[in-house]
Amino acid sequence: MTNTLSLTSVAQVSMSVKGMKCAGCVAAVEKRLLACAGVKAASVNLLTERAAIAYDSELDQDLVINDATKAIAQLGFTLEPIQRRDFNNVNIPKPTSIKFELLLAVSLIVLAIIGHLTSMSILSDMSTHGAIATVALITSGWDIWRDGFRGLWYRAPNMNSLVSLGVISSYVASVVALAKPELGWHCFFEEPVMLLGFVLLGRSLLASATDKASKSIRTLMSLQPQMARVIMGELQVQTAVEDLQIGDRLLVLPGEKIPIDGAVISGVSTVDESMLTGESMPVVKHEKSRVTGATLNLSGVMTIEVMQTAEHTTLARIVALVESAQANKAPIQHLADTVAGYFTYGVMAIASLTFLIWWGVLQAEILFSLKNAITVLVVACPCALGLATPSAIMVGTGMGAEQGILIKGGASLEKIYDLSAIAFDKTGTLTLGQPEVTDILAIKDSINGEANLIQAAASAETGANHILGAAIIAKALAMDSLVIEPANISETGAGVEAKVGNRLVVVGNQDWLRDRQVNIPDQWLETARNLGKQGKTPVFVAINNEFMGIIAIQDPIKPEATQVIKSLQDLGLQVWMLTGDRPETAQVIAQMLNISPDRVIAQVKPDGKAQAIAQLQSQGYKVAMVGDGVNDAPALAQAEVGIALQSGTDVAMETADIVLMRNNITDVLAAIKLSRATFGKIRQNLFWAFAYNTLSIPIAAGVLYPSFGISMNPAIAGLAMALSSISVVISSLSLRWENHAKSP
Repeated sequence: MTNTLSLTSVAQVSMSVKGMKCAGCVAAVEKRLLACAGVKAASVNLLTERAAIAYDSELDQDLVINDATKAIAQLGFTLEPIQRRDFNNVNIPKPTSIKFELLLAVSLIVLAIIGHLTSMSILSDMSTHGAIATVALITSGWDIWRDGFRGLWYRAPNMNSLVSLGVISSYVASVVALAKPELGWHCFFEEPVMLLGFVLLGRSLLASATDKASKSIRTLMSLQPQMARVIMGELQVQTAVEDLQIGDRLLVLPGEKIPIDGAVISGVSTVDESMLTGESMPVVKHEKSRVTGATLNLSGVMTIEVMQTAEHTTLARIVALVESAQANKAPIQHLADTVAGYFTYGVMAIASLTFLIWWGVLQAEILFSLKNAITVLVVACPCALGLATPSAIMVGTGMGAEQGILIKGGASLEKIYDLSAIAFDKTGTLTLGQPEVTDILAIKDSINGEANLIQAAASAETGANHILGAAIIAKALAMDSLVIEPANISETGAGVEAKVGNRLVVVGNQDWLRDRQVNIPDQWLETARNLGKQGKTPVFVAINNEFMGIIAIQDPIKPEATQVIKSLQDLGLQVWMLTGDRPETAQVIAQMLNISPDRVIAQVKPDGKAQAIAQLQSQGYKVAMVGDGVNDAPALAQAEVGIALQSGTDVAMETADIVLMRNNITDVLAAIKLSRATFGKIRQNLFWAFAYNTLSIPIAAGVLYPSFGISMNPAIAGLAMALSSISVVISSLSLRWENHAKSP
């Protein structure tokens, strides 16, 4: 993953942008933001109405926001800072104006159709038509043509600019025809009325479709409880969740949602964490257990201590991550944005050329020529181009969040689509991450020899941070060994060296001991190889530079791992395994997982994982890395796509492109399938958006009329334009139906 901006020199702020209607608006806003002093990059999303602004970190943020707000206001848009997320007000109903627009749109269309078809009604009178059209332009059309001409004035034309030119042109031509009947022109007041009706209909239907597309994030936010029961002495005080502070003590009764992230300080209960992990099986919580806000307490009374404020809970982080993902574009969208920036100018040029050819060259009637030009203006739809990517990303990332799969935006989706290989860190990813000591082999073959060996190794590992060390300590405690606090610990992923009492204890792999001039007898190296052939990891132990024996540890393979690897291979991906184990041990595990022997990288040190990924990339692979530990973070960053398990560290989760909230690698397969489906839908949407404009504009210009007598009027063009935008969003929503159809 390559960062185009240095994080040390650039800060970022997210803003809300109101008033955008199409990809042309997006291009204009981005261009104006980039022209502001200190702004390094800007990404604007049409569907979510968000702008992410990267600026020089040495500048004052308020100054940057103020300059950007003034610049965008000149275009007729509103730029506002995003306020703190309000979890207590998430089910925001659709604005009344949307319902009003829908009713108004239907009314205008019905009036225009009745007037067009009825010859004996007052509605057939052209003066009545003109009055209806005038009222429609002044009321329902006001915002449209005001925004459209303002865009033209500031040299940032948009979809409303095209519609406005079409509506005003047809209206003016009809007024002239009504005022000067001697010209013999035909009045078509019904055209601007129907056109406005179809535009408003399209806008209201689009709002409904995008409302469904954004449902996932609102559903996530609605999970957060509003109030908490705070313990104050002998009192219980109802307090808003957003006002809770770290250290507050809360009482949670059976059947209540846990208000916020915390730790149990008393009580035992079972908790339903399915909203977070997707797992339906309740989890037992007892003293010192961590609990997550918005999960459901099922059986017992618990007292918990608040560990995070509302803005930093797991749920808040998930919502923020999904919002960020939905605001980010896929690189493929830049093509559409580039086209949209020049689109409106091109359409106006084609419309002018259409009029000149029909009237000046082909000698057609002026009204017929004008209608064709108006139809070209109306049928073009930059909005479909602008919605192609964000609508699919919104649906795809929302679906992922519902399944515990957090995908960080469009760039990640595009890279996942191109993957050719996937590398798994073994421990804690392909294995359960709960290794157990299986053998204690001491040079002094006696009970005391084994006890002394495990006691020395466990004491050295105390304070170290390695999963194998934890297994050794657990075994020592189970044997009632006295574990001594060590001093002067030196640790790497290869082993640990510590002063335990008056002894220097070295615990680690073969190389770690040899680097410390510890001689390992050949017969013990053979023993280690035999243990490796059984899938066990040999850990060598030396005391005062004298080799003392081997502790064998085995980490069971996850039950689902073999099937997941087979499914990934069926998708055409090469599966690799990275491990610090000896080659013999690694090959046994690879064989159990059906991973090809030549795709195992063994004895790789933690700081060497990124180099291993880089080596695969140098061979032409597009690599995904799956890991969970802090040592995996560099490799996650090096890979084209980093996939982190939520059970891992925060730094691994921050570095990754995809975060799996369940400790289940089945979700690796689900994430790749969902990402591929989402990016495939983006490409499909862009294809049809380009295809629509490529086909509809020539037809609107009248290319079929000379040979087939087929032409398109402005009202039908308005309907086609509206439906093109709606179809893109519906196409994105179909991800849900297709996903369910493929589910077993």
